[in-house]
Amino acid sequence: MCPVSLSRVGPAMPARASARRRAGARVCHLTSVHPAYDTRIFEKECRSLAAAGYDVHLIAPAQQSRQVQGVTLSAVPPARNRFSRAFVTTARVWARALRLRARVYHIHDPELVPIGILARGLGKRVIYDVHEDLPADILDKDYLPRWIRAVLARLVDVGQRLAARGFSAVVAATPAIARRFPAAPLVVVQNFPLPSEFAHAEGPPYASRPAAATYVGVINEIRGAVEMVQAVGRLTPQRGVRFLLAGRFDTPAIEARLRALPEWRHVEYRGVLRRAEVVQTLAQARLGLVLFHPRPNHIESQPNKLFEYMAAGLPVVASHFPLWQEIVEGTRCGLVVDPLDPQAIAAAIHWLLEHPAEGAAMGARGRAAVHARFNWGCEEATLLECYAQLCSSST
Repeated sequence: MCPVSLSRVGPAMPARASARRRAGARVCHLTSVHPAYDTRIFEKECRSLAAAGYDVHLIAPAQQSRQVQGVTLSAVPPARNRFSRAFVTTARVWARALRLRARVYHIHDPELVPIGILARGLGKRVIYDVHEDLPADILDKDYLPRWIRAVLARLVDVGQRLAARGFSAVVAATPAIARRFPAAPLVVVQNFPLPSEFAHAEGPPYASRPAAATYVGVINEIRGAVEMVQAVGRLTPQRGVRFLLAGRFDTPAIEARLRALPEWRHVEYRGVLRRAEVVQTLAQARLGLVLFHPRPNHIESQPNKLFEYMAAGLPVVASHFPLWQEIVEGTRCGLVVDPLDPQAIAAAIHWLLEHPAEGAAMGARGRAAVHARFNWGCEEATLLECYAQLCSSST
């Protein structure tokens, strides 16, 4: 049974009443930052709502509008720069949203908070989906002077908390994010994977796979890109280890830095992958790496890739943050190390490659944990109950 915590949203309705109220109800998801087929927004939230009978619209940067898997995508031109995104794209998103006359508006970006406030002022039901700990993320911006980061983070924190009180509901992606909004109408919808997505991956049996580690996601310094490449390079003379790397380089500078490393010759860079290609890449590896640096926005984060590695049956090598250690060691699905120490990372990779039976058993335990606990099914139930209550309310 999936636990649902909705005490601040309102009393639950009987299931039949909720179903009658939501039949055909128009709901609209808005983003000016995320791609149209973002895993959390489109693959999980929008598709779950569509399957439950809602008339789901998604306004997002894309090349063309279309109907996809029960979701109506309304495309706005992608922004050319941050200034254009903050002002031009948000205005276009708002104009499209008003025309839809939806019962619920679900915003996904901090820069859309003013739109959410305007919509509430017009009597609309508004959900604010908080994907990241934004104040902590600001503290990670090394290009800003430290004092500016501290002041800006504090201002954003206060502003978010005040705005959140006025929304119909706040959807937090992690319990740590939820703790920032004690006075808001709140639910937690964690970004756990869809086990079915990894059920039919085509790849060789685990024991016969080549010695390969993988990382899929945004590629930058604070997510351990340099240390991962260096660690794999230390092992290659002995084991012929390959590093299957996929995702978007955060900046041209990090791409140039990585390609200049002597260890880069052991990297198989696969570019930005579609979801099916991500699944196939994981099916070709022996272990997954998630080695974020100990930054404020990382310590209590729950990176989707950690649970996707587990869902794919891969043992993981993860940063030794207390929360991550609790997950990894609690399920016995991998090893935790100091993410700033390439030698420690290399030693963990080496151990898993030298002990394939133990690695396979770790992967199997991780997959079992995803099926039992860390999966989208329970989170979907929370999201649908929140929507059912909002669609049945008068304000």
